[in-house]
Amino acid sequence: MLPENSNISWVLKGIGDIQNENRPRPSPKSNEVEIAVKVTGICGSDVHYWVHGHIGDFIVKEPIVLGHESSGIVTNVGRDCKILKVGDQVAIEPGIPCYICHFCKNGQYNLCKDMKFAATPPVNGTLCQYYCCPEDFCVKLPDNFPSLEEAALIEPLSVGVHACKLADLKAGQTVMIFGAGPVGLLAGAVAKASGAVKITMLDVNQSRLDFAKNYVANEIVLAERDIPQGLSSIDFSKRFSQRLLESGIEQADIVLECSGAETCIQTGIYMTKSGGTFVQIGMGKEIVSVPITDIGVREIKLKGTFRYCNTYKQAVQLVSAGLINLKPLITHSFKFQDAVKAFETVKEGKDNVIKVLILGME
Repeated sequence: MLPENSNISWVLKGIGDIQNENRPRPSPKSNEVEIAVKVTGICGSDVHYWVHGHIGDFIVKEPIVLGHESSGIVTNVGRDCKILKVGDQVAIEPGIPCYICHFCKNGQYNLCKDMKFAATPPVNGTLCQYYCCPEDFCVKLPDNFPSLEEAALIEPLSVGVHACKLADLKAGQTVMIFGAGPVGLLAGAVAKASGAVKITMLDVNQSRLDFAKNYVANEIVLAERDIPQGLSSIDFSKRFSQRLLESGIEQADIVLECSGAETCIQTGIYMTKSGGTFVQIGMGKEIVSVPITDIGVREIKLKGTFRYCNTYKQAVQLVSAGLINLKPLITHSFKFQDAVKAFETVKEGKDNVIKVLILGME
């Protein structure tokens, strides 16, 4: 039996080294609620920190609690909290901005330079027994919300909601998505719920494409993985896009690039209709070659996207209204004590793995 003040947490101690550790149970500030974390999804970024110790300029310099895709039950509330109460089930938005900078005041708090995002060094994450969060960054789940397991997927679903907002997606448009991983699939689900009439998904993994076909895609394309020797990436992408067009795959009003692969970025631009919108979601190489003249002469709107803002309530509403079904994406669940096995499952990247969850302490 654990003492009441225990807070067992899964901590990244160093590259390849995840251990559970009993940390002090947090006390909520006046504007915060304490949450008993019940479910945490594993994101590719969690695995990347585990394997490489950094993502770009974000470097793990000291032990850090992992996890940022979580849901749970409110166990304590600060004295100034007016919305949530003990016992409420919530989805946790893991990025807390400064509230006072230009971007925060303008509603673009995801661009706040002082953002404290869970499991992004040096900020601790949510893969623990108890986690404190400002009340306004927790969304209460309606009574008809399917489950806390699906609530953990509100975080990656929000990425899709934000991307489709930036794309200004309208009913009746066509959408092409590069990358059939969780984010690509969820972006496709949002696009469909927003009225997209055709969704085309491309990936190098046939099993993921088969899943996408059953889940949300109208048509699927198995992309070529390797560039032939002696061919530049841009020439390869131009040739591949031409083959797509000749095979009957049409350019799309909106392209959502979720892989981060250079050739997918290039092909995606070629496959965007003139006057259409290309949104970059996936993160890969910091610098890539793009057909800038093609972008200019065809007036393609090229947009970047970073996480999300003002999306959590909408994401919860889409699920509770039955417009998006998150359950099919949950392919694996592990007990809290088996968290390392969960990380290894994501790292292995087997064909049948879509979304892996870690359940909270029993």
